[in-house]
Amino acid sequence: MQKDQLLTRRRTLIAGAAALGAAGAAGVLATVTGDRAARPAAPAAGARAAHHPLKPSAYRLQPLTGYGPPRTVAGRPPVRSEPLLRVSGRGRVMVLTFDDGPDPRYTPDILDTLARYEVRAMFFVCGEMVPHNQDLLARMADEGHVVGNHTWSHPLLTRLSRGRIRSELERTCDVIETAYGERPEWFRAPYGAWNRATFQIGAELGMEPLAWTVDTLDWTEPGTRTIVGRVEDGAAPGVVVLSHDAGGDRSQSVRALRAYLPELLDSGYLVTVPRRQQA
Repeated sequence: MQKDQLLTRRRTLIAGAAALGAAGAAGVLATVTGDRAARPAAPAAGARAAHHPLKPSAYRLQPLTGYGPPRTVAGRPPVRSEPLLRVSGRGRVMVLTFDDGPDPRYTPDILDTLARYEVRAMFFVCGEMVPHNQDLLARMADEGHVVGNHTWSHPLLTRLSRGRIRSELERTCDVIETAYGERPEWFRAPYGAWNRATFQIGAELGMEPLAWTVDTLDWTEPGTRTIVGRVEDGAAPGVVVLSHDAGGDRSQSVRALRAYLPELLDSGYLVTVPRRQQA
């Protein structure tokens, strides 16, 4: 199949899913059950055999209905006891997320790949990385990506006082608003470590807690093919994938995205961003 035909096919998939999102029932975010904040499941390592069509894994989830650029939602979200791990609604939707940036060495390459395939993603940024990279957040806004709050300095929030937690989150909200143009509606705790104070303060600042379903473990630098295999093996409707665009050498993450993104699209997945629904 010629390159222009592939691009046409992808644009058709995106347009069709968008039409379903506009006509369908309003999507909602699904939470997990249990007394503790659930740990996202790590997929099995190893490369997937090439040229095999992707099939939904054990994650039989439903994706979020509704697509489009970020929008402001009035009102404060509920105080949750666990982070959101997946999106729910209609269609074969997946969400790609990138933590710890922006980093001028790797983030532009990730944005270039997303732009090539007309795909939007979520970037959970650290506030201390933003002041010298405001142009990257401006580009994220221009290209329809969602920017979330990943604290100012990436600390373990469960070891901080309420005042320190608020400072980490609020300072990052402020700097995101300056560079991105909107205050963040989503936040993610570093290391996936949440507690009641974190949920309360996040809600007070107007943010929902989003974790992940599939962890690529790309920060361990396991090899490009291994990262690709983890994404492909975990691919299923509603999945939220965790990767990184900063915090170390992320060249493997950049190369992996170039490999798995077109395969996901050719397998019928719509890779996009969630939209918060007003209660």
